[in-house]
Amino acid sequence: MDSIDIGIVVTSVMLVFVVLGMRVAFAAAGAGLAGLIWIFWAKKGYDPAQFTWALGVAVKTAGQVPHSKIASQALSLIPTFILIGYLAYYAGLTKALFEAAKRWVGWLPGGLAVSTVFATAGFAAVSGASVATSAVFARIAIPEMLKEGYDKRFAAGVVASAGTLASLIPPSAILVIYAIIVEQDVGMLLLAGFLPGAVSALIYGGLVVGMALVFPKFGPPVGGFSWKERFVSLPPALPILFVVVIIIFFIYNPFGGDAWGTPTEGGALGAFVVFCMALWRGMRWPQLRDALLETAKLSVMIFTIIWGVLIYVRFLGFANLPGAFADWISGLEQSPMLTLILILLAYAVLGMFMDAIGMLLLTLPVVYPAVIALNGGPDVTAADSAFGVSGVGCAIWFGIIVVKMAELCLITPPIGLNCFVVAGVRPDISVQDVFKGASPFFVADALTIATLIALPQIVLFLPGLLIG
Repeated sequence: MDSIDIGIVVTSVMLVFVVLGMRVAFAAAGAGLAGLIWIFWAKKGYDPAQFTWALGVAVKTAGQVPHSKIASQALSLIPTFILIGYLAYYAGLTKALFEAAKRWVGWLPGGLAVSTVFATAGFAAVSGASVATSAVFARIAIPEMLKEGYDKRFAAGVVASAGTLASLIPPSAILVIYAIIVEQDVGMLLLAGFLPGAVSALIYGGLVVGMALVFPKFGPPVGGFSWKERFVSLPPALPILFVVVIIIFFIYNPFGGDAWGTPTEGGALGAFVVFCMALWRGMRWPQLRDALLETAKLSVMIFTIIWGVLIYVRFLGFANLPGAFADWISGLEQSPMLTLILILLAYAVLGMFMDAIGMLLLTLPVVYPAVIALNGGPDVTAADSAFGVSGVGCAIWFGIIVVKMAELCLITPPIGLNCFVVAGVRPDISVQDVFKGASPFFVADALTIATLIALPQIVLFLPGLLIG
């Protein structure tokens, strides 16, 4: 049995354990370590006397991975982005954002639900975690919608689905992880997420309006706000925009010349600005403690998944499975676009059994080289490529698409984490009802993904300005 066969067997066993309910971090780390032992022992002809040597080399190889990769400066973005979101919540900025959205678009059919989508998109611009976003708006938006007579499943589904926007709209923890795994520029990927995130929010809003027109009981409009009340609601919500502008200007320097700082430094600056705002708006030690604890819990969960999966990724390198898969994919006779669609459908299926971050970490080392090969290679020009994007552009474009696919994992049964979070915040709404309420948004996500595939310029426009 050669190394590629070993890679296939170990990967299959790992996926079985994940489907059976083992945590991705532990399944991946265990599979990676076992696979390394197997490969090193196989090189010695399975000599029983050499098993101890193979075990020692495998343990040493696996042991070097967590620190060497987790110590990456780029990963420090994740806790700062998450902290920004929790501080913004405890500073009352999210409630002000929702109130402003309600006064401006509440008159639409399903107005409160549309307000939730747009307010969530605004909050996503200062929060890097979908789970945190869903938890925040489950506390703020669902009581308002239920008070106005909204269907509880619809209300819960809107919050769970809109929370996924934080995966795409910068600052996004998942985009940072993608950039590190595929070794692409973090700043470029974060910038590329803005327009697709806005398009996704608009499509969500359009779906809500359409459903409310067909089923009025789902979401009656909310009116009665004067123009004065609408304009009065804007100043309390402006700090969100202020923080976003600070981070963008600091990282990208739109005035030309070198950037004023790295994305990591921009995230830290954003967290400090929101912290000052929270203190000014009356945040005290209990709220700060809760924000820090929630940030630590979510960050530790993400980092644990990362280090566990990176051991598995190291094993994949020894097994040469990514290269073999890329050669196989690029050698298929069907069109590259059809192959890409099949890959995305496979992500949709995997999302039913795995969390978003774990799924990307496990699959990208194999899938990413295959997609780049399908497009024509890392140095191909847009004119000669299969997908109409250059090699560097394909890395950014595919990243946004695959992260959008990962958003489905957050609302797909039986694992959909956002749905469990909403049900946990609202014990009066069962997780089954949340899943039912979120199911129509699969259509919106499919439409968004189709739009991004057909019009890659939506993804590449802002990064193109920066490069130019």
